[in-house]
Amino acid sequence: MAERAGARAGIVVTGTEVLTGRVTDRNGPWLAEQLRLAGVDIAHVVVVGDRPEDLTRSLEFLATSGMDLVITSGGLGPTADDLTAEVVAQAQGRPARLDTDLESRVGGIVESLSRGRGWRTDPEATAAGVRKQAMVPEGATVLEPVGTAPGLVVPVAEGRSGPPVVVLPGPPSELQPMWPDAFGTAVVQEALRGAVELRQSTVRMWGVPESQLSATMRGLDLADLEVTTCLRDGELEIVTRYGPSSQEAYDAFVAGLVDEHGERVYSPDGRTVDDLVADTLLERGWTIATAESCTAGLLAGRLTERAGSSAYVLGGLVVYSNQAKHDLAGVDSALIERVGAVSEEVAEALAAGARERLGTDVGVGITGVAGPGGGTAEKPVGTVHFCVSTATDSVARRVQVPGDRAAVRQRSTTIALHLVRELLARAGSDG
Repeated sequence: MAERAGARAGIVVTGTEVLTGRVTDRNGPWLAEQLRLAGVDIAHVVVVGDRPEDLTRSLEFLATSGMDLVITSGGLGPTADDLTAEVVAQAQGRPARLDTDLESRVGGIVESLSRGRGWRTDPEATAAGVRKQAMVPEGATVLEPVGTAPGLVVPVAEGRSGPPVVVLPGPPSELQPMWPDAFGTAVVQEALRGAVELRQSTVRMWGVPESQLSATMRGLDLADLEVTTCLRDGELEIVTRYGPSSQEAYDAFVAGLVDEHGERVYSPDGRTVDDLVADTLLERGWTIATAESCTAGLLAGRLTERAGSSAYVLGGLVVYSNQAKHDLAGVDSALIERVGAVSEEVAEALAAGARERLGTDVGVGITGVAGPGGGTAEKPVGTVHFCVSTATDSVARRVQVPGDRAAVRQRSTTIALHLVRELLARAGSDG
Protein backbone atom coordinates (compact mmCIF):
# COMPACT_ATOMS: atom_id res chain seq x y z
CA MET A 1 0.00 0.00 0.00
CA ALA A 2 1.25 3.49 -0.73
CA GLU A 3 2.91 5.14 2.29
CA ARG A 4 1.12 8.11 3.72
CA ALA A 5 1.50 10.26 6.80
CA GLY A 6 -1.12 9.60 9.43
CA ALA A 7 -1.91 9.20 13.08
CA ARG A 8 -0.23 6.51 15.19
CA ALA A 9 -1.56 4.81 18.31
CA GLY A 10 -0.39 2.46 21.03
CA ILE A 11 -2.49 0.06 23.09
CA VAL A 12 -1.78 -1.11 26.64
CA VAL A 13 -3.67 -4.19 27.82
CA THR A 14 -3.50 -4.54 31.60
CA GLY A 15 -4.04 -7.49 33.90
CA THR A 16 -1.83 -10.22 35.31
CA GLU A 17 -4.43 -12.77 34.20
CA VAL A 18 -3.88 -11.67 30.59
CA LEU A 19 -0.09 -11.44 30.93
CA THR A 20 0.13 -15.00 32.28
CA GLY A 21 -2.25 -16.45 29.70
CA ARG A 22 -5.11 -17.37 32.05
CA VAL A 23 -7.32 -15.02 30.04
CA THR A 24 -6.94 -14.53 26.28
CA ASP A 25 -6.67 -10.89 25.24
CA ARG A 26 -9.58 -9.92 23.03
CA ASN A 27 -9.31 -6.16 23.51
CA GLY A 28 -5.95 -5.50 21.86
CA PRO A 29 -6.87 -7.12 18.51
CA TRP A 30 -10.34 -5.59 18.54
CA LEU A 31 -9.09 -2.06 19.26
CA ALA A 32 -6.33 -2.43 16.69
CA GLU A 33 -8.91 -3.37 14.06
CA GLN A 34 -11.14 -0.39 14.90
CA LEU A 35 -8.20 1.98 14.72
CA ARG A 36 -6.91 0.55 11.44
CA LEU A 37 -10.34 1.00 9.87
CA ALA A 38 -10.22 4.61 11.03
CA GLY A 39 -6.90 5.03 9.23
CA VAL A 40 -4.76 4.97 12.38
CA ASP A 41 -1.43 3.13 12.29
CA ILE A 42 -1.00 0.72 15.22
CA ALA A 43 2.58 1.00 16.39
CA HIS A 44 2.52 -1.03 19.63
CA VAL A 45 0.28 -3.39 21.58
CA VAL A 46 1.74 -3.88 25.07
CA VAL A 47 0.52 -6.30 27.75
CA VAL A 48 1.41 -5.51 31.37
CA GLY A 49 0.49 -7.03 34.72
CA ASP A 50 -1.11 -5.30 37.68
CA ARG A 51 2.07 -3.66 39.00
CA PRO A 52 1.64 0.12 38.76
CA GLU A 53 5.34 0.68 38.00
CA ASP A 54 5.09 -1.56 34.92
CA LEU A 55 2.09 0.36 33.61
CA THR A 56 3.87 3.65 34.30
CA ARG A 57 6.91 2.57 32.29
CA SER A 58 4.72 1.41 29.40
CA LEU A 59 2.89 4.73 29.30
CA GLU A 60 6.20 6.62 29.41
CA PHE A 61 7.57 4.50 26.55
CA LEU A 62 4.55 5.15 24.34
CA ALA A 63 4.45 8.86 25.21
CA THR A 64 8.05 9.25 24.07
CA SER A 65 7.68 7.07 20.96
CA GLY A 66 5.70 9.47 18.80
CA MET A 67 2.22 8.16 19.58
CA ASP A 68 -0.72 10.45 18.85
CA LEU A 69 -3.04 8.41 21.06
CA VAL A 70 -2.69 5.76 23.76
CA ILE A 71 -5.50 3.42 24.80
CA THR A 72 -5.56 1.24 27.90
CA SER A 73 -7.93 -1.59 28.75
CA GLY A 74 -8.60 -3.06 32.17
CA GLY A 75 -7.88 -2.05 35.75
CA LEU A 76 -10.97 0.12 36.33
CA GLY A 77 -12.74 -2.04 38.90
CA PRO A 78 -13.28 -1.39 42.62
CA THR A 79 -10.55 -3.69 43.96
CA ALA A 80 -7.07 -2.85 45.23
CA ASP A 81 -5.29 -4.11 42.09
CA ASP A 82 -7.43 -1.93 39.78
CA LEU A 83 -4.99 0.97 39.46
CA THR A 84 -5.15 2.07 35.82
CA ALA A 85 -7.06 5.32 36.35
CA GLU A 86 -4.74 6.35 39.18
CA VAL A 87 -1.57 5.55 37.24
CA VAL A 88 -2.81 7.33 34.10
CA ALA A 89 -3.72 10.41 36.14
CA GLN A 90 -0.17 10.55 37.50
CA ALA A 91 1.38 9.93 34.08
CA GLN A 92 -0.65 12.74 32.53
CA GLY A 93 0.12 15.14 35.37
CA ARG A 94 -3.51 15.50 36.40
CA PRO A 95 -4.51 14.93 40.04
CA ALA A 96 -7.62 12.83 40.59
CA ARG A 97 -10.68 14.33 42.28
CA LEU A 98 -13.89 12.73 43.49
CA ASP A 99 -16.77 13.25 41.06
CA THR A 100 -19.76 13.10 43.38
CA ASP A 101 -22.30 12.93 40.55
CA LEU A 102 -20.42 9.98 39.06
CA GLU A 103 -20.19 8.39 42.50
CA SER A 104 -23.97 8.56 42.78
CA ARG A 105 -24.52 7.07 39.32
CA VAL A 106 -22.06 4.21 39.82
CA GLY A 107 -23.50 3.55 43.28
CA GLY A 108 -26.97 3.24 41.79
CA ILE A 109 -25.72 0.79 39.15
CA VAL A 110 -23.94 -1.35 41.76
CA GLU A 111 -26.99 -1.36 44.02
CA SER A 112 -29.30 -2.36 41.17
CA LEU A 113 -26.98 -5.16 40.02
CA SER A 114 -26.55 -6.50 43.55
CA ARG A 115 -30.28 -6.51 44.16
CA GLY A 116 -31.04 -8.15 40.83
CA ARG A 117 -28.49 -10.91 41.40
CA GLY A 118 -29.44 -11.52 45.00
CA TRP A 119 -26.01 -10.58 46.35
CA ARG A 120 -25.46 -9.73 50.01
CA THR A 121 -22.89 -6.94 50.13
CA ASP A 122 -20.88 -5.11 52.78
CA PRO A 123 -22.12 -1.50 52.60
CA GLU A 124 -18.79 0.00 53.68
CA ALA A 125 -16.73 -2.07 51.23
CA THR A 126 -19.19 -1.32 48.43
CA ALA A 127 -19.10 2.41 49.15
CA ALA A 128 -15.29 2.40 49.16
CA GLY A 129 -15.21 0.59 45.82
CA VAL A 130 -17.71 2.99 44.26
CA ARG A 131 -15.75 5.96 45.56
CA LYS A 132 -12.58 4.54 44.00
CA GLN A 133 -14.28 4.24 40.60
CA ALA A 134 -15.53 7.83 40.83
CA MET A 135 -12.06 9.37 41.17
CA VAL A 136 -11.55 11.36 37.96
CA PRO A 137 -8.36 13.10 36.76
CA GLU A 138 -8.80 16.86 36.46
CA GLY A 139 -9.76 17.86 32.93
CA ALA A 140 -10.69 14.32 31.88
CA THR A 141 -13.82 13.40 29.95
CA VAL A 142 -15.90 10.73 31.66
CA LEU A 143 -17.36 7.96 29.49
CA GLU A 144 -20.62 6.62 30.88
CA PRO A 145 -20.28 3.10 32.28
CA VAL A 146 -21.69 0.14 30.40
CA GLY A 147 -21.16 -2.07 33.45
CA THR A 148 -20.03 -0.41 36.68
CA ALA A 149 -16.73 1.08 35.47
CA PRO A 150 -16.71 4.49 33.78
CA GLY A 151 -14.14 5.12 31.07
CA LEU A 152 -11.94 8.18 30.78
CA VAL A 153 -10.28 10.32 28.13
CA VAL A 154 -7.33 12.01 29.83
CA PRO A 155 -5.37 14.73 28.01
CA VAL A 156 -1.85 15.53 29.12
CA ALA A 157 -1.57 18.45 31.55
CA GLU A 158 -0.83 21.91 30.19
CA GLY A 159 2.85 22.59 29.86
CA ARG A 160 3.65 18.92 29.29
CA SER A 161 3.96 17.00 26.04
CA GLY A 162 2.44 13.66 25.22
CA PRO A 163 -0.64 12.02 23.75
CA PRO A 164 -4.05 11.78 25.37
CA VAL A 165 -4.85 8.46 27.02
CA VAL A 166 -8.19 6.71 26.59
CA VAL A 167 -8.91 4.49 29.61
CA LEU A 168 -11.40 1.69 28.94
CA PRO A 169 -12.70 -1.21 31.06
CA GLY A 170 -11.39 -4.76 30.64
CA PRO A 171 -14.51 -6.81 29.86
CA PRO A 172 -15.02 -6.77 26.06
CA SER A 173 -18.78 -6.53 26.62
CA GLU A 174 -18.15 -3.15 28.28
CA LEU A 175 -15.19 -1.91 26.25
CA GLN A 176 -16.68 -2.38 22.79
CA PRO A 177 -19.93 -0.42 23.35
CA MET A 178 -17.92 2.35 25.05
CA TRP A 179 -15.42 2.77 22.22
CA PRO A 180 -17.61 4.89 19.88
CA ASP A 181 -18.14 7.44 22.67
CA ALA A 182 -14.41 7.58 23.34
CA PHE A 183 -13.52 7.84 19.66
CA GLY A 184 -16.03 10.65 19.16
CA THR A 185 -14.65 12.94 21.87
CA ALA A 186 -13.08 16.20 20.77
CA VAL A 187 -9.77 15.25 22.40
CA VAL A 188 -9.46 12.00 20.45
CA GLN A 189 -10.61 13.53 17.17
CA GLU A 190 -8.05 16.30 17.51
CA ALA A 191 -5.31 13.77 18.27
CA LEU A 192 -6.17 11.74 15.17
CA ARG A 193 -6.46 14.59 12.68
CA GLY A 194 -4.05 12.86 10.30
CA ALA A 195 -6.10 9.67 10.07
CA VAL A 196 -7.74 8.70 6.77
CA GLU A 197 -10.74 6.39 7.12
CA LEU A 198 -10.29 3.06 5.36
CA ARG A 199 -12.68 0.60 3.82
CA GLN A 200 -12.26 -3.11 4.46
CA SER A 201 -13.41 -5.94 2.20
CA THR A 202 -12.91 -9.70 2.31
CA VAL A 203 -12.62 -12.34 -0.40
CA ARG A 204 -12.71 -16.06 0.44
CA MET A 205 -11.18 -18.87 -1.62
CA TRP A 206 -11.26 -22.65 -1.41
CA GLY A 207 -9.00 -25.19 -3.06
CA VAL A 208 -6.17 -22.78 -3.89
CA PRO A 209 -2.66 -23.26 -2.43
CA GLU A 210 -1.11 -20.20 -0.80
CA SER A 211 1.80 -20.37 -3.25
CA GLN A 212 -0.60 -20.16 -6.18
CA LEU A 213 -2.38 -17.16 -4.67
CA SER A 214 0.98 -15.46 -4.08
CA ALA A 215 1.92 -15.98 -7.72
CA THR A 216 -1.38 -14.45 -8.82
CA MET A 217 -0.97 -11.44 -6.55
CA ARG A 218 2.50 -10.73 -7.91
CA GLY A 219 0.88 -10.06 -11.27
CA LEU A 220 -1.77 -7.67 -9.92
CA ASP A 221 -1.52 -3.97 -9.11
CA LEU A 222 -1.58 -3.62 -5.31
CA ALA A 223 -0.03 -0.15 -5.08
CA ASP A 224 -3.00 1.48 -3.33
CA LEU A 225 -4.19 -1.58 -1.42
CA GLU A 226 -3.19 -3.10 1.91
CA VAL A 227 -3.74 -6.83 1.40
CA THR A 228 -3.34 -9.53 4.05
CA THR A 229 -3.97 -13.24 3.56
CA CYS A 230 -4.75 -15.90 6.13
CA LEU A 231 -5.06 -19.68 5.76
CA ARG A 232 -7.82 -20.91 8.07
CA ASP A 233 -9.13 -24.49 8.06
CA GLY A 234 -7.98 -24.88 4.46
CA GLU A 235 -9.67 -21.68 3.29
CA LEU A 236 -7.83 -18.60 2.09
CA GLU A 237 -9.16 -15.35 3.53
CA ILE A 238 -7.96 -12.22 1.72
CA VAL A 239 -8.66 -9.03 3.66
CA THR A 240 -8.00 -5.72 1.92
CA ARG A 241 -8.02 -2.23 3.40
CA TYR A 242 -8.06 0.78 1.12
CA GLY A 243 -9.04 4.42 0.98
CA PRO A 244 -12.28 5.53 -0.69
CA SER A 245 -10.34 6.81 -3.70
CA SER A 246 -8.97 3.29 -4.30
CA GLN A 247 -12.31 1.54 -4.83
CA GLU A 248 -11.61 0.99 -8.54
CA ALA A 249 -8.20 -0.49 -7.72
CA TYR A 250 -9.86 -2.91 -5.30
CA ASP A 251 -12.53 -3.90 -7.83
CA ALA A 252 -9.78 -4.61 -10.38
CA PHE A 253 -7.92 -6.72 -7.81
CA VAL A 254 -10.99 -8.88 -7.13
CA ALA A 255 -11.67 -9.21 -10.86
CA GLY A 256 -8.09 -10.40 -11.31
CA LEU A 257 -8.54 -13.08 -8.65
CA VAL A 258 -11.77 -14.29 -10.26
CA ASP A 259 -10.23 -14.29 -13.75
CA GLU A 260 -7.35 -16.45 -12.54
CA HIS A 261 -9.13 -18.80 -10.12
CA GLY A 262 -12.77 -18.83 -11.24
CA GLU A 263 -15.21 -20.62 -8.94
CA ARG A 264 -12.49 -21.27 -6.40
CA VAL A 265 -13.12 -17.65 -5.41
CA TYR A 266 -16.26 -18.87 -3.72
CA SER A 267 -17.09 -15.62 -1.91
CA PRO A 268 -16.07 -12.33 -3.56
CA ASP A 269 -18.28 -10.45 -1.08
CA GLY A 270 -16.85 -11.93 2.11
CA ARG A 271 -19.72 -14.18 3.12
CA THR A 272 -18.59 -17.35 4.86
CA VAL A 273 -19.32 -20.84 3.58
CA ASP A 274 -21.68 -21.15 6.55
CA ASP A 275 -23.62 -18.11 5.33
CA LEU A 276 -23.72 -19.31 1.73
CA VAL A 277 -25.01 -22.77 2.66
CA ALA A 278 -27.65 -21.32 4.97
CA ASP A 279 -28.79 -18.70 2.45
CA THR A 280 -29.07 -21.24 -0.36
CA LEU A 281 -31.04 -23.72 1.73
CA LEU A 282 -33.42 -20.95 2.80
CA GLU A 283 -33.84 -19.63 -0.74
CA ARG A 284 -34.80 -23.08 -2.02
CA GLY A 285 -36.82 -24.14 0.99
CA TRP A 286 -34.60 -27.21 1.38
CA THR A 287 -33.73 -29.02 4.60
CA ILE A 288 -30.57 -30.78 5.76
CA ALA A 289 -29.55 -33.45 8.28
CA THR A 290 -26.22 -34.97 9.29
CA ALA A 291 -24.87 -38.34 10.36
CA GLU A 292 -21.43 -37.87 11.92
CA SER A 293 -18.89 -40.32 13.23
CA CYS A 294 -15.46 -38.73 13.81
CA THR A 295 -16.85 -35.18 14.07
CA ALA A 296 -19.48 -36.33 16.60
CA GLY A 297 -22.00 -33.55 16.00
CA LEU A 298 -19.61 -30.67 15.30
CA LEU A 299 -21.07 -30.12 11.83
CA ALA A 300 -24.63 -30.10 13.15
CA GLY A 301 -23.54 -27.62 15.81
CA ARG A 302 -21.96 -25.39 13.20
CA LEU A 303 -25.03 -25.52 10.96
CA THR A 304 -27.21 -24.41 13.88
CA GLU A 305 -25.02 -21.53 15.08
CA ARG A 306 -26.97 -19.13 12.87
CA ALA A 307 -30.25 -17.77 14.23
CA GLY A 308 -33.23 -19.18 12.35
CA SER A 309 -31.42 -22.38 11.40
CA SER A 310 -34.41 -24.47 12.52
CA ALA A 311 -35.97 -23.50 9.17
CA TYR A 312 -33.52 -25.77 7.33
CA VAL A 313 -31.69 -27.97 9.87
CA LEU A 314 -33.96 -30.81 10.99
CA GLY A 315 -31.42 -32.68 13.09
CA GLY A 316 -28.23 -34.67 13.32
CA LEU A 317 -27.15 -38.18 14.25
CA VAL A 318 -23.98 -38.86 16.23
CA VAL A 319 -22.99 -42.37 15.15
CA TYR A 320 -19.62 -42.97 16.74
CA SER A 321 -19.83 -46.73 17.10
CA ASN A 322 -20.56 -49.24 14.35
CA GLN A 323 -23.67 -50.29 16.24
CA ALA A 324 -24.91 -46.68 16.27
CA LYS A 325 -24.27 -46.42 12.55
CA HIS A 326 -26.54 -49.41 12.07
CA ASP A 327 -29.20 -48.58 14.66
CA LEU A 328 -29.52 -44.82 14.09
CA ALA A 329 -28.54 -44.30 10.44
CA GLY A 330 -29.54 -47.68 9.05
CA VAL A 331 -26.08 -48.58 7.72
CA ASP A 332 -25.89 -52.27 6.84
CA SER A 333 -23.63 -54.05 9.35
CA ALA A 334 -22.45 -56.35 6.57
CA LEU A 335 -21.27 -53.31 4.61
CA ILE A 336 -19.26 -52.06 7.57
CA GLU A 337 -17.78 -55.53 8.04
CA ARG A 338 -16.81 -55.74 4.38
CA VAL A 339 -15.31 -52.28 3.68
CA GLY A 340 -14.74 -50.84 7.15
CA ALA A 341 -16.38 -47.95 8.97
CA VAL A 342 -13.97 -45.44 7.43
CA SER A 343 -14.87 -45.79 3.77
CA GLU A 344 -16.64 -44.04 0.92
CA GLU A 345 -19.44 -46.60 0.97
CA VAL A 346 -20.19 -46.02 4.65
CA ALA A 347 -20.07 -42.22 4.20
CA GLU A 348 -22.61 -42.59 1.38
CA ALA A 349 -24.80 -44.79 3.56
CA LEU A 350 -24.61 -42.29 6.41
CA ALA A 351 -25.68 -39.41 4.14
CA ALA A 352 -28.58 -41.46 2.81
CA GLY A 353 -29.51 -42.56 6.32
CA ALA A 354 -29.56 -38.99 7.59
CA ARG A 355 -31.88 -37.96 4.75
CA GLU A 356 -34.19 -40.92 5.11
CA ARG A 357 -34.37 -41.06 8.90
CA LEU A 358 -35.00 -37.32 9.29
CA GLY A 359 -36.87 -36.73 6.03
CA THR A 360 -34.65 -34.00 4.57
CA ASP A 361 -33.64 -32.89 1.10
CA VAL A 362 -29.90 -33.05 1.84
CA GLY A 363 -27.94 -35.52 3.93
CA VAL A 364 -24.31 -35.33 5.05
CA GLY A 365 -22.22 -38.30 6.15
CA ILE A 366 -18.76 -38.05 7.76
CA THR A 367 -16.57 -40.92 8.94
CA GLY A 368 -12.84 -40.90 9.59
CA VAL A 369 -9.82 -41.41 11.82
CA ALA A 370 -9.34 -38.28 13.93
CA GLY A 371 -6.46 -39.73 15.96
CA PRO A 372 -4.15 -39.75 17.67
CA GLY A 373 -4.61 -43.55 17.53
CA GLY A 374 -6.57 -45.83 15.26
CA GLY A 375 -4.71 -45.24 12.03
CA THR A 376 -3.39 -47.95 9.70
CA ALA A 377 -1.14 -48.01 6.67
CA GLU A 378 -4.17 -47.93 4.38
CA LYS A 379 -6.14 -45.46 6.51
CA PRO A 380 -3.68 -43.28 8.45
CA VAL A 381 -4.74 -40.75 11.06
CA GLY A 382 -6.48 -37.86 9.30
CA THR A 383 -8.24 -40.04 6.72
CA VAL A 384 -11.81 -38.76 6.46
CA HIS A 385 -14.56 -39.78 4.03
CA PHE A 386 -17.38 -37.36 3.23
CA CYS A 387 -20.61 -37.70 1.32
CA VAL A 388 -23.33 -35.15 0.65
CA SER A 389 -26.41 -36.40 -1.14
CA THR A 390 -29.90 -35.60 -2.31
CA ALA A 391 -32.41 -38.08 -3.71
CA THR A 392 -30.96 -37.59 -7.21
CA ASP A 393 -27.32 -36.56 -6.78
CA SER A 394 -24.33 -36.96 -4.50
CA VAL A 395 -20.74 -35.85 -4.05
CA ALA A 396 -18.17 -37.89 -2.13
CA ARG A 397 -14.55 -37.22 -1.17
CA ARG A 398 -11.71 -38.91 0.65
CA VAL A 399 -9.46 -36.28 2.22
CA GLN A 400 -6.24 -36.63 4.19
CA VAL A 401 -6.83 -33.92 6.77
CA PRO A 402 -3.68 -32.56 8.47
CA GLY A 403 -3.24 -31.64 12.12
CA ASP A 404 -3.99 -33.02 15.54
CA ARG A 405 -7.32 -34.49 16.62
CA ALA A 406 -8.99 -31.14 17.21
CA ALA A 407 -7.75 -29.76 13.89
CA VAL A 408 -8.90 -32.84 11.95
CA ARG A 409 -12.37 -32.62 13.44
CA GLN A 410 -12.74 -28.87 12.97
CA ARG A 411 -11.36 -28.80 9.43
CA SER A 412 -13.63 -31.72 8.50
CA THR A 413 -16.68 -29.55 9.21
CA THR A 414 -15.32 -26.92 6.81
CA ILE A 415 -14.71 -29.51 4.10
CA ALA A 416 -18.22 -30.89 4.57
CA LEU A 417 -19.78 -27.42 4.24
CA HIS A 418 -17.91 -26.81 0.99
CA LEU A 419 -19.18 -30.12 -0.37
CA VAL A 420 -22.71 -29.08 0.58
CA ARG A 421 -22.12 -25.76 -1.19
CA GLU A 422 -20.80 -27.60 -4.25
CA LEU A 423 -23.81 -29.90 -4.45
CA LEU A 424 -26.27 -27.04 -3.96
CA ALA A 425 -24.56 -25.05 -6.73
CA ARG A 426 -24.72 -28.05 -9.03
CA ALA A 427 -28.39 -28.57 -8.29
CA GLY A 428 -29.06 -24.91 -9.01
CA SER A 429 -27.24 -25.01 -12.34
CA ASP A 430 -29.35 -28.02 -13.33
CA GLY A 431 -32.42 -25.87 -12.98
